[in-house]
Amino acid sequence: MLTTKASSRIKVYYEVTKPKIWYLLVFTAIGAALTASNLYHIPVSPLTWCLVIGGVIAGSASANTLTNYNDRDIDAIMERTKDRPIPSRRIFPAEKALYFGLILGAISLVSAFAINMWAGIFMAFGLADNILVYSKFLKRRSRTNIVLGGFSGGAPAMIGYVAVTSTGLWDLGLVMAGLVFVWIPMHIWSLTLHVKDDYNKVNVPMLTAVESEKTSVRVIAGTTLMMVLFSVLPFFMTGMSGKHLFHEVYLYTAIVSGAIMIALSVWLLVKPSEKASWTLFKFSSPYLAILFIALMIDSAL
Repeated sequence: MLTTKASSRIKVYYEVTKPKIWYLLVFTAIGAALTASNLYHIPVSPLTWCLVIGGVIAGSASANTLTNYNDRDIDAIMERTKDRPIPSRRIFPAEKALYFGLILGAISLVSAFAINMWAGIFMAFGLADNILVYSKFLKRRSRTNIVLGGFSGGAPAMIGYVAVTSTGLWDLGLVMAGLVFVWIPMHIWSLTLHVKDDYNKVNVPMLTAVESEKTSVRVIAGTTLMMVLFSVLPFFMTGMSGKHLFHEVYLYTAIVSGAIMIALSVWLLVKPSEKASWTLFKFSSPYLAILFIALMIDSAL
């Protein structure tokens, strides 16, 4: 009985971290680290891998837990979120989630600073941007919430990269983080497009809730096109020797997967529907993963 109860509690606290979100962020950190390792022929020690993966898991889980704590009042009202652990009172009192999130945040910062100073700075920036800028200050005040709060999405890639090297940090490292940053708006807006009533009910000015459907699908299509064009940028990047860092493997992958994303966004633009927006949303996560897989494979060849 005690074992069953303990297992159930672990599952609840695991759920409050929104694992489906941090799975992909951890993957971008791994992808950035492995790409940098391949390009600059720098081996990554097992300890560094543990610190990177464990730190990003803890940091992402902390941010998600603390944003869940911040949103506990509106989550209890919205249909999409009312069954989450805090509003459903599976975690009660809510302060338990607050303490859990703060502990995870501390673990993530210790792990990141154990890697190096830059990793610690990027971890602190990611936590502050997601928890304070997005969740605390912008989510209920501005339609730019997901854009300005999206900088945190690129932090794991920067942490993974700088765990290996600082060479090329402000060009290649920044571009890999940028892939996540430009991906976030269309990913979130394609999800929120058809739950606008939920957001209006709690006065959260998500762009797809405060704008008409016609305007929303245009914005989604535009941001998707921008994202796909940006995704090709790594192919044109060169190292200090002037040689291209990436080759046809990455280019063709970015073009083919990007063409699918554009086709799905055009479908949504021409015939707005819940099915079209949901399909675009569901494919967007594999799309980002595919880009990072292509970066890892191409850099290894």
